[in-house]
Amino acid sequence: METERLIMRRWREEDREPFAAMNADLEVTEHLPGTLTREQSDAMVDRMERDFDRHGHGLWALEVRDSGQFIGFTGLALQTFDAPFLPAWEIGWGLARPAWGHGYATEAARKAIEYAFTEAGLDEIISMTAEGNLRSRAVMERLGMTYEADFDHPRLPPDSPVLRHVLYRLKSS
Repeated sequence: METERLIMRRWREEDREPFAAMNADLEVTEHLPGTLTREQSDAMVDRMERDFDRHGHGLWALEVRDSGQFIGFTGLALQTFDAPFLPAWEIGWGLARPAWGHGYATEAARKAIEYAFTEAGLDEIISMTAEGNLRSRAVMERLGMTYEADFDHPRLPPDSPVLRHVLYRLKSS
């Protein structure tokens, strides 16, 4: 899939190194449980690729069309952990720090939403993030998503600084 400035595609072997660097960046992972080792980052790529094989879609690698530079991911992930609003398809994104502030997350997420509601036939999607992640919350709001609730993420320890999360939802029109 493509947008005006981005290519959204399946993962390639050469994406692993810049993805691992992104996952080891303390600023990028500020609102996540922590940084990832190279092995954990590679395992995440493997899981994302299995999701494409299983569902036909998932979290696409993002590439800047003009330069071919890998900048992160955006797409759909089926969330099934123990929460009253699940199972549901979540739209998510993560960008390397040099890609921040260019509107890439919003641009790619809009394309992923279009895909979710037309190609994938979904009726609604959710998004969630740590309560203090104001950048991601701003993207959710730019996408027209509606704040729904706060919750403690059940996969995080009770003393986690990112335990408290927010849930947003968007229904197809």
